Amino acid sequence: MVELSILDYAQINEGRNADEAIQETIELAKVCDQNGFKRFWVAEHHNVPAFASSTPEILISELLNQTENLRIGSGGVMLPHYAPLKVAENFRMLSAIHPGRVDLGMGNTFGTRPVQRALNTADKASFDYQSQIEAIQNYLLGQGDNQGVVANPQTAAQPELFVLSSSVKSARMAAELGIGYTFGLFPYASDDKLQVCRSACRVYRENFKPSEFLSEPQVTIAPFLTVSDDEEEAKDYAKALDIWLLGKDNFEEFNRFPSVSTANAYEVSASDREKIERNRTRMIVGQTDDVATQLQTLAEDALADELLLIPLMPSFAARKHAVEILAEAFGKNR
Repeated sequence: MVELSILDYAQINEGRNADEAIQETIELAKVCDQNGFKRFWVAEHHNVPAFASSTPEILISELLNQTENLRIGSGGVMLPHYAPLKVAENFRMLSAIHPGRVDLGMGNTFGTRPVQRALNTADKASFDYQSQIEAIQNYLLGQGDNQGVVANPQTAAQPELFVLSSSVKSARMAAELGIGYTFGLFPYASDDKLQVCRSACRVYRENFKPSEFLSEPQVTIAPFLTVSDDEEEAKDYAKALDIWLLGKDNFEEFNRFPSVSTANAYEVSASDREKIERNRTRMIVGQTDDVATQLQTLAEDALADELLLIPLMPSFAARKHAVEILAEAFGKNR
């Protein structure tokens, strides 16, 4: 059966603060560890008031310390912000301390203009996604023309590498580089998203070239998710995600992830309704058995090995329960 993993944003819910959100992320990773999940990844988000996960590398270190079996990684490190050497050294160090448990998921999102200016990454013209990944690979392997610079510490342990993508082009790139491929259903709304997903996953498998990082293709699909034992409760959770995904004011409309009561009281315009309907292509919503069926069908349809679930639900208790009931539905905790 398909493997299950989680992508977490250290979301700060209404009535909570960033300190509590980070501790909840640590606790959720422990729950995943106890319930047979394969990976637990943390995101990189800057200047989003409701998300505390801004530095995945540091959070990954603590999550590795607090868990035993999970692979822990980034979903993902945004390469436009960093030099390849620094990325390679961060993840080589993590792998040296926790061999065989570290994942480096890589993305190419620049963020908003204020974030770009603050991180000195406003010049998009100089960024080449594939070249950045190849440079990281070369530093990790001690290959290529690195002008005499070595990524330390020099140990045998390596992270697993993944491209985070929503396109066929990036799927082909991941295949050529011989690293894992994660297709994001969640980043944007599109009526043909599932078709693109199937095409991208097929292209990746057909063109995969084994490397020193990965001998066989590894396909992961990442959707937003709201799930509960009770279908109406799952739909209520989805309403909170609906208004969050409107993304107004660069996701600064809310300084905390909205509650169900906030969602129910929100005045939805006609244009909001249209966007909410489109955004449902990014989400899987429902009662446990129905969601499990949808997820299994999604994985089989795209020939995916793994599902990277993003339970953006408006309480820690809801997220924890989602992990537990899905583990039971997929037979992970037996």
